[in-house]
Amino acid sequence: MELKFRLAKEDDISQLIQVTNTCFDENTNLDQALKVFQKSKMDGNQLYLIGELNGKIIAHTKITIVPTIFTDMETYAILNHVCVLPDYRRHHIATHMMNVIKKICKEKNCISIKLWSKNFRIPAHTCYLNEGFEIIDAKFFELKL
Repeated sequence: MELKFRLAKEDDISQLIQVTNTCFDENTNLDQALKVFQKSKMDGNQLYLIGELNGKIIAHTKITIVPTIFTDMETYAILNHVCVLPDYRRHHIATHMMNVIKKICKEKNCISIKLWSKNFRIPAHTCYLNEGFEIIDAKFFELKL
């Protein structure tokens, strides 16, 4: 088993979208995803991390680095779409991915990593807690525009 993690390239987007569509029961459009990826690929604070096993993308997360001017916040990271394909779960792949994420975030001088996860994703919550994440007292708000 040759598991490796690296930043996504444009050629990876089709597989990456398949992974996230499977994991989150989404229907992300490939053309739209490519447009967004092309816009963000030059921004060193927008990172799409993929996990490959024998050349197949089986895991993904988006890391957004948020530098601030505020003392208590400083620079932090937000994770989106943390996922491992169902057939590859329970093999510590998410743990390996979290180690890579932590390394990247430390290199970017982040003081913390944040993420939000829907209430029904109980196994994912267990993974996050095992990785040292804490549940904070917050509500997630959204305003659709």
